[in-house]
Amino acid sequence: MGDFNKSVLGMGNDVYVTGLGIISAIGYNKEENFRSLIQQKTGIHPVELLIGKGEHPFMAGEIGSTNLQLAAIAGCDQSADLPRSALLALIAAEEAINDAGISAEDPWRTGIILGNTVGGMDLTEKYYHKSPVNNTYIKSHSCGYITEQVADHLGIRGFATTISTACSSGANAIMLGARLIRHGIVDRVIAGGTDALSKFTYYGFSSLMVVDTEICRPFDKNRAGMNLGEGAGLVVLESAEAAKKRGMKPLAILSGYANANDAYHPTATSPEGNGPFLSMTSALRKAGLKSSMISYINVHGTGTENNDETEATALVRVFGDEVPPFSSTKSYFGHTLGAAGGIEAVVSVLALRNQVIFPNLFFSEPMDGRQLIPVKEVLTNTPVNHVLSNSFGFGGNNTSLVFSGC
Repeated sequence: MGDFNKSVLGMGNDVYVTGLGIISAIGYNKEENFRSLIQQKTGIHPVELLIGKGEHPFMAGEIGSTNLQLAAIAGCDQSADLPRSALLALIAAEEAINDAGISAEDPWRTGIILGNTVGGMDLTEKYYHKSPVNNTYIKSHSCGYITEQVADHLGIRGFATTISTACSSGANAIMLGARLIRHGIVDRVIAGGTDALSKFTYYGFSSLMVVDTEICRPFDKNRAGMNLGEGAGLVVLESAEAAKKRGMKPLAILSGYANANDAYHPTATSPEGNGPFLSMTSALRKAGLKSSMISYINVHGTGTENNDETEATALVRVFGDEVPPFSSTKSYFGHTLGAAGGIEAVVSVLALRNQVIFPNLFFSEPMDGRQLIPVKEVLTNTPVNHVLSNSFGFGGNNTSLVFSGC
């Protein structure tokens, strides 16, 4: 709470971030995540909970709590047997709501939009091996079920929907939330992404030969693929009117957003980086910013051969020889798929609020033919006014968000 800076309210149609919530392999809340980011502490390690006796563990950003333990943290009925993605979302949502100072009694129209790709796959795998067959997994398997359960537990009775556009899901959820607010459909949206690890997901990506057996090294010449991760990242978005009347000083402005599809390949972006180029330039245009005004880019940066090469091409197309400081934070918590856009939105706002740029861990050598070198150490001496956050998904679904200080 605090005095609302009226100069911030340049446009009554602006969308403000008033709350943050996050859980990942490097922390159970935003304070723990921020501390790990500053300390350059990775959460990627050989999985323990997901692998049974005799199975080979793989490297991933696994959260070290069972579903029962997560249910206790979320304060929900442990007998409900909720999917892991729903439990992670509940923890992040509760933090975001508390951070925004939201009261259950306030009159503002509130919606929830969750992006995810895995749905209740952890329960699907659990019940698949049971005999006799337990059909509970049928209702809990879909991505939409996750949003329904979180909305019910939070008491949200208004707008609720789910977005599943692969790894851009969380970012698209935030973009849709902003559009709903701008068009007056809701006053406030809890938006972002959630996803949990599953064997199905790991073996799917492994079959594409894009999984690194070590900790991923985005944008490095010797990168060998990605590490999966799990978690949830949610932001509370509010209209200027709602934030002002509640007396809430915004954490950031969601000043720009855009989605573009290059329609090139089911699992790869075009060599020219057309989709990422379009999403970045359109988001900058929406924000009313020149490319030179971006202080930091939280790149998609998965560590795969294709993604990093095409994203680098797109960055040069947009920024020329003056690419701003950039880094992939996936070497901290892994690629959290549908949650990535939400988690990295929280990271972007943390960068703005704390005037800090987080490093690209384990980088050592630039890619062949390129001199693009990501931030390698924590930067605290560079003003951070506008952050561009990229999230790219299968099928060429590319989304860019711009967060601005206030």
